[in-house]
Amino acid sequence: MTEGHVRKRGEKWYYSFEGAKIGGHRQRIERVGGYTQKDAERALRKALDEYERGGLSVKLSDMSVSDYIDYWLKNYVEKNLKYNTRKNYKNVADNYIKPMIGKYKLKTISPAVIQDFINQVADTPLERTKKKPSKHTVEIILTVLKEALKRAVYPYQVLHENPAGYVDMPKYAPVPQRTRQDLKIISLDQYDELLAACPPADPYHMPLVIAFNTGMRRGEVLGLQWDMVNLETGTIRVERNMIQKGDGVYDLDSPKSAAGYRTISIGQELIDELKAKRQSQSEMRMRYGKLYNDSNFVCTWDNGNPVVPGYIKYRSRKLSDDLGFPYSFHSLRHTHATMLLEAGEKLKVVQERLGHAKLSTTADTYMHVTEEMRNDTAIRFEDYLAKRKKGLDPSVGKQPNKPNPAHQ
Repeated sequence: MTEGHVRKRGEKWYYSFEGAKIGGHRQRIERVGGYTQKDAERALRKALDEYERGGLSVKLSDMSVSDYIDYWLKNYVEKNLKYNTRKNYKNVADNYIKPMIGKYKLKTISPAVIQDFINQVADTPLERTKKKPSKHTVEIILTVLKEALKRAVYPYQVLHENPAGYVDMPKYAPVPQRTRQDLKIISLDQYDELLAACPPADPYHMPLVIAFNTGMRRGEVLGLQWDMVNLETGTIRVERNMIQKGDGVYDLDSPKSAAGYRTISIGQELIDELKAKRQSQSEMRMRYGKLYNDSNFVCTWDNGNPVVPGYIKYRSRKLSDDLGFPYSFHSLRHTHATMLLEAGEKLKVVQERLGHAKLSTTADTYMHVTEEMRNDTAIRFEDYLAKRKKGLDPSVGKQPNKPNPAHQ
C-alpha cells in the first residue's frame, strides 16, 4: 500500500507520496492539500485511494447496483452506442433495474436476486396496458442487465463472473406465427386509397411512395438526400438514418448495422415521382427565396424543411383511423417484402434489399410467405420427378419468373 506525507510550506499544507517508477527512476507526486493539516491529510487519503484505483475517481466495488448502472450508462453506453439504443437502455435502467434491484451492492448481487427480479418483471402487469409484458420485452430487460454486468467483469474487474449469465428466462407459451394482419400488410387497393388521401403536394406523399417501392425503414426514407439518389442508373444508396431527439429536433445517424448500408434498384414509377419532387422543390425554392431551407433532403415540406419521424408517426395513425384499416408506416416495408416474395424473388435478395443482417430475420418475419414457397417447392420437385419418369424434359413448359413489382 502506498504511503504519503504532509508538510507545511508557507501558508499552505502539501501532501506527497511516491508513485511507481518510470524508466527505473522514482517519481514523487506532490500537491497542495489546503490551508490546514487536516485538509492536507484528507486530500492525501483521497489522492492515494484514487491512485490505487488507477485514476478512477470512484470505487466501483463499493457501489450500489443503481450507482454502477449510472456509471455504465455514462462511461460506456453514452459514448459507444447509437441514440435510440442509448434511449432504450436508459429507459430499462430507470424503470426496471434501478427501482427493483438498485439498492443492492454491486459486488454482492447474486444470480438468485436477478432471477427473482426477472420473474417479478414478467409477472407484473404494465401500467399502460394492464397486461403482463411480452416475452420480447422481458428478454430486452434481461439483456440490458447482462450487458451492464458483463463490463463489471471486464474491463472494470469488479466481479469475477457475470451473475446474470446464470439466470433463466421465464417460460412462455409458443408465440403463434405472425400473420398478414399482425404485420398490417396492405393491399394494392388500400395503397391506392393512401395515395388518394396524400396527393403529391402532401408532405406525406413522397415518404409513402419511397417506402412502398423500396421497403426502406422510416428513418432511412426521411434521411434520404439527393446525393444518395441516382436517377440515371435508377438506384438509391442507403447510408443515413434520421432519428428524432425531441419536438422537431432530429439528427442523422448511420444505419442499424453493416447490412443497412446498401444500394437499392428502383423502377420507373419511383424515378418519375422523384423527378417530379425535385422539380417541385426547385419551384418552391424560387417562391420562398431566402426563406427556403435548402436542406438537400428528398422528403420535405414546401419550405424545404425536412419531414421528421414524429410527423410520419402521427400522420400514419390518423390515416389508419380515417381510412378504416390497420396501417402503420412500417406496413409499407412489410408489404414491399411480401409482394417481392410472392412474385418469386429469392429470399436472399429480399434480405439484402431490406438491410437485414441475418437471413433468418427475413425468413421468420415473412413466414406466411415462405411457408407457401416451401409448399410450392415440393410441388415443383414432384412435377420434375414425374416428367423425368415419363422421359420428358423437365425444362419444357417451365413458366418464366413472375415480374418483380419493385422493378416495374
